[in-house]
Amino acid sequence: MQSRTIVRRALLVAAIFLAAAPVRGQGTASSFTGHTYQPGIDVRDYDIRIELPDTGSFIRGDVTITARRAPGVSTLTLDLVDGLAVRGIEVNDRAIGPVHAHDRIEIPLGTVGGDSVSVRVRYDGRVTDGLVVLKDAQGRWTWFGDNWPNRTRQWLPTVDHPSDKATVGWTVRAPASRTVVANGTLLGVRALRGGMSETRWREAQPIPTYLMVIGAGPLVSVPLATSGCAQSNVSRCVPQSVYVMPENRDWLPGPFAAAAPIVSLFESLVGPFPYEKLAHVQSATRFGGMENATAIFYAYDLFPTRRMSEGLIAHETAHQWFGDAVTEREWGHLWLSEGFATYFAALWTQRSRGDSAFRAEMAGIRRQVLEDSVVARRPVIDTAQTNYLALLNANSYQKGGYVLYMLHHQLGDSAFFRGLRSYYLSHRHGNALSDDLRVELERASGTSLRQFFDQWLRRPGVAAPSIGWAYDAADSTISLLVLQDSTRGAYELPLTVAMSFASAPPSRVDVRIPAQPRATITLPGRFPTRPVSMSFDPDHLLLARIGQP
Repeated sequence: MQSRTIVRRALLVAAIFLAAAPVRGQGTASSFTGHTYQPGIDVRDYDIRIELPDTGSFIRGDVTITARRAPGVSTLTLDLVDGLAVRGIEVNDRAIGPVHAHDRIEIPLGTVGGDSVSVRVRYDGRVTDGLVVLKDAQGRWTWFGDNWPNRTRQWLPTVDHPSDKATVGWTVRAPASRTVVANGTLLGVRALRGGMSETRWREAQPIPTYLMVIGAGPLVSVPLATSGCAQSNVSRCVPQSVYVMPENRDWLPGPFAAAAPIVSLFESLVGPFPYEKLAHVQSATRFGGMENATAIFYAYDLFPTRRMSEGLIAHETAHQWFGDAVTEREWGHLWLSEGFATYFAALWTQRSRGDSAFRAEMAGIRRQVLEDSVVARRPVIDTAQTNYLALLNANSYQKGGYVLYMLHHQLGDSAFFRGLRSYYLSHRHGNALSDDLRVELERASGTSLRQFFDQWLRRPGVAAPSIGWAYDAADSTISLLVLQDSTRGAYELPLTVAMSFASAPPSRVDVRIPAQPRATITLPGRFPTRPVSMSFDPDHLLLARIGQP
């Protein structure tokens, strides 16, 4: 399929599917399904109360966890670093002695009746990670949550794993001169004695703990225009705003003028925005951008240096659907978050800057994949990697995004976006693994994709076929000899062959290379003369290094 038609046709397909598709959500499966980190425990809600100081990193926390437990489960384990002192624990309003060691709180549930439990943890101490506390050059103190991948435990007692999503409420007491932003809807701000204020936010949809954040500092909020909202949902334009330090206000909206059209495009391709609002926040984060649900945090220096880009905004916004609403159940499937954000950012490039820019972006991604040493050594689905920060690599981002690009070309607009939409609706506000995506794309296309997913996602490296050809003048046919190294398994490849002739127009044909170490394929059609030249994968759509035998 030619790239100039990708987004245009996809919007029509998505609009038709949106009207026809049922909303399936999380279905009727047990709420404990997939909770491998802490089997038999399902946290439903966190009610978090945090008190921030005027200066420094000493915080006081009071967190109530509401959870369900499966029959026979006698312990709830919360992750919290030992550097924070637990002052008290209550289980269903009854005090118990704190058992806090090895960065965990072990809470006995043996005497608790029923399958629901409420646990309250009071604690305090100086935070050194997770909540980033900084004083800038002008002497202004700021506090920003920065939890990915499992650093929530550095400042909050939680089941700190993406498989256990929950709703969250925030009550933050801070100096009145600080603006507080967090997940969800702002419920109110009230003045307190002693120059303090209390700000309350509430996120009504379940999110993983690594996305549960606050930001506090001398921030100003700049609302963004809602022009460009999705036509299918004009009654509910997503409210968006930018929180910045005061000196950066005059630069806005800048690239954030694209924020509403970006949401509109992704709504058209996937479905309505899954949350209450979207804030874009100048923050302190170790990442260029962090996709916290409803409150994206961007690196501080991108604002004063004016290096913020539409591409980064599109990438982080795409995460609100893929990564936030549909969260990978295990870290080894991170490409379901980062690969999607990479490809959808490229689709925004196509919408905003045209086909040439889109093709150039995908070509650059392809070059990165082919040249990357991690890609050569490790698979995209990397469940053996226990250093989760090491998963922020070209496999999760560039190769994952390019795999979606190849799937899109192979399946076509209709099946591809129908499958993505079904995958999203099936797992929205829940978790998914790579095979969940495969199943939905197979249903949408009527095609088995096991070989595709295995070869591109579960093997290191890329395809490296050697292809030779021969012309048979007796019957005017051309045959290909394809050799593949079977050490890691041969690839099944949809291959375009371009031919040029001395006295005839150039020609293209498409053939399928089987996943075999050695294959001979006869090209379809008759060719009266021998080609002057042959080119394999002339548009460089495959993640492949093609050589000669």
